[in-house]
Amino acid sequence: MTANKTRGRRAALLLAVITPLVAEFTLGNPPLRMAWLLLLWIPIYGAGVVLVRELVRRAGTGWTGVLLLGAAYGIVEEGLALQALSSPTIYGAAGWAPRMMGLNSAYTELQIPYHAVFSAAIPILLTDLIVPSLRDRPHLGRLGTWLAGTVFVLGALLLRVTVVTSIDPGYQAPPAILAGCATAVALLVAAGLRLKAPAGRPSITPPAPAAAGVFGAVAAFVYLAALFPFGGATQPAFTHGGWVVVPMAAAAALAVAAAWLLRRWTAGGLWTDRHSLALASGALVAHTAFGLISNTDTAADRAGLAAVGVVMVCLLAVLGRYSGRAAAAGRPSPRHGDRDLRERPRA
Repeated sequence: MTANKTRGRRAALLLAVITPLVAEFTLGNPPLRMAWLLLLWIPIYGAGVVLVRELVRRAGTGWTGVLLLGAAYGIVEEGLALQALSSPTIYGAAGWAPRMMGLNSAYTELQIPYHAVFSAAIPILLTDLIVPSLRDRPHLGRLGTWLAGTVFVLGALLLRVTVVTSIDPGYQAPPAILAGCATAVALLVAAGLRLKAPAGRPSITPPAPAAAGVFGAVAAFVYLAALFPFGGATQPAFTHGGWVVVPMAAAAALAVAAAWLLRRWTAGGLWTDRHSLALASGALVAHTAFGLISNTDTAADRAGLAAVGVVMVCLLAVLGRYSGRAAAAGRPSPRHGDRDLRERPRA
């Protein structure tokens, strides 16, 4: 029991470190020369996603729960801590597209799914592949889960009083916006802890792992490119005025189609760890490639992010070989569909 607790704590610490590296560092935010800024993000990112995983494993709601709670995490960070979802000045996001109900519409559409995937789902997946013996159970006990929640709240406050005061001084979201964000978080958490994939879902034979990797790369790159202005553009996809609704609608359609395909591919029992790792690897490579063209200002920053990308690819390759040897040795390799996480221990 003591050995299991120790492994669980180490796995939780690993997840806490991986999360900001995936969500921020591999996108070039911050650049390599300012990597120390990750220390400000580990409390909110690391503890927040550890909390997401602990709650979902206890509820048994699988990847549906991870994505819904990951979206809730995104609202906490972007809507309540940074308050970037509604700020008229931060990042210039208010000019990307028309504001709706006081929110920066294109920025909101970009960031909430981004956090669900890159801040929650992919780091949790990678940690489960690195520590496969613990993938189906909580890493921490109830006290550890409460501690993660406390650090998460303190991390959000830390972000508020450090980063925000330097990049968006003086802005305070209206009470109605804050109340709306809090309500959305509560609804997403409630859904994420209750909704389970129905039994007997229709399935589609998944593509080969390599094709799943290409799918992940294309979907991630197109989604980011459709919503984040780059290459000197002031609106997404180099649009002007009302034409911004075209890439916004395309990104929404892509997200729905990708989610539908993944639910079908993972429903039939043919989806394996190789598929999951290939899908995540493709998304991460595309993520870093997009960072190179959109999120670097100098040749040194581009060289630094390229080096980060090379190291990332090498580590993913090592993980792929490790997972392959484990499978060849006969270690149990649960599928990564929702139904495999349907029933989980609550202790």
